[in-house]
Amino acid sequence: MPTDPLDGCVGFDWDDGNVDKNWASHRVAFWEAEEIFFNEPLVLRSDSAHSTSEARYLSLGVTDSARHLFVSFTVRNALIRVISARDMTRRERAAYANTKA
Repeated sequence: MPTDPLDGCVGFDWDDGNVDKNWASHRVAFWEAEEIFFNEPLVLRSDSAHSTSEARYLSLGVTDSARHLFVSFTVRNALIRVISARDMTRRERAAYANTKA
């Protein structure tokens, strides 16, 4: 990834359509999804396979309470818009652990 997609971001974009979706599907609160962006390490990858209309990204990170989350997101108007948030799979946790080594 040539540039950091988070450069210049000033906050998060939540609306009625996405604020409760991850809680209903995966029991991840919106504020937990936000926390990973402030904790290290944060692993970011481009996700060009899932959208042709806007840049999408995959992230692996940890919440303040040490919950390991996978979060897909896009950036719109300098705001992070979370598309999906869930607990990391076993494979993702192993990949994340390797970034800390």
